[in-house]
Amino acid sequence: MWSYQKHLQYPIHIKNPDARAAQVIISQYGGPDGEIGASLRYLSQRYAMPNAQLAGILTDIGTEELAHLEMVGTLVCQLCRGLTPEQIQQQGMAPYFVDHTAGVWPQAAGGIPFTATEFASKGDAITDLHENLAAEQKARTTYDNILRLVDDPDVVDVIRFLRQREVTHYQRFGEALERLKDQLNEKNFYAFNPSLKPPASRPAGS
Repeated sequence: MWSYQKHLQYPIHIKNPDARAAQVIISQYGGPDGEIGASLRYLSQRYAMPNAQLAGILTDIGTEELAHLEMVGTLVCQLCRGLTPEQIQQQGMAPYFVDHTAGVWPQAAGGIPFTATEFASKGDAITDLHENLAAEQKARTTYDNILRLVDDPDVVDVIRFLRQREVTHYQRFGEALERLKDQLNEKNFYAFNPSLKPPASRPAGS
């Protein structure tokens, strides 16, 4: 069951529009390590988790990533609000403007559109949780890079919040992985999918 509250997870109030900042921040909307891929990754992977507790963790984090997607979209929207076509061109956003005006569209900072090939759902709990640990670190690194490029306090404050949530997600996935490993046969958890039965042993001499 979903419950949507009509306010952002963290407040966003941009006073100084800046298309240059919007161009780099949009990568966390639809880039290779962005929030749309994260939400789809976790909400897809949850179906293959071996128990309700792990599925619940993925549902919780996947839902929060949707909230982060909304926040990143809001940032991009407010950073472009009120800019004239001339300002858009002067600030280097003309190629994006031609196709989308000031609408929010999922792409990387380099202009590559979002694709589902940018996230994995393997159907193996061990594999997927390792994937998620790496994904959270890549997202954290992207937010670090954004912080190196922007200096507006209104923007920096929001990006720091989003970065910290990636760190928290990384910690939760680490705990989930250890919990899963404790539940599986330690001799086999790297070798077989716990959702499948291991192959039957063959009689001696056959």
